[in-house]
Amino acid sequence: MTAKIMDLDALKKEIDARKEAGELIVFTNGCFDILHVGHIRYLKKAASLGDKLVLAVNSDSSVRKLKGKTRPLMPEADRLEMLAALEMVDYLILFSEADATNLLEQIKPQVYVKGGDYRIEDLPEAETVYSYGGKIVLITEVKGKSTTNLIKKIRQIKDEK
Repeated sequence: MTAKIMDLDALKKEIDARKEAGELIVFTNGCFDILHVGHIRYLKKAASLGDKLVLAVNSDSSVRKLKGKTRPLMPEADRLEMLAALEMVDYLILFSEADATNLLEQIKPQVYVKGGDYRIEDLPEAETVYSYGGKIVLITEVKGKSTTNLIKKIRQIKDEK
């Protein structure tokens, strides 16, 4: 494991210290099942919006709930290790809930980032973010780059053989 991967108590202490130092905290979350160029572009853009980027990664059980019984393709430990190797990611936390509301309530980042395939009014986390004065940013530059599309392409190639 790497020092970037934290439990909630350690992450809260670290984020509180960073905020105390005047740093802007950016938070995003997702499955990150197969790391691809869309993820890299998305995380770079998210990181550019503040001083520190917190990435919450869905656990294997929550990925199955969200994406179906055939997912994730990569176990959570592997996903965390790969994401920890990315220089733009400062902190990682694994979570099992259906959405990131609880983490946002605990950490209270100033900026919450989601992909452009979401609408703010549809985000279950939006009310929480606004309740403590945070802002939500949608990153639209990576539309069309998705793990689901990549899996479909791989299956199509397999079926052609």
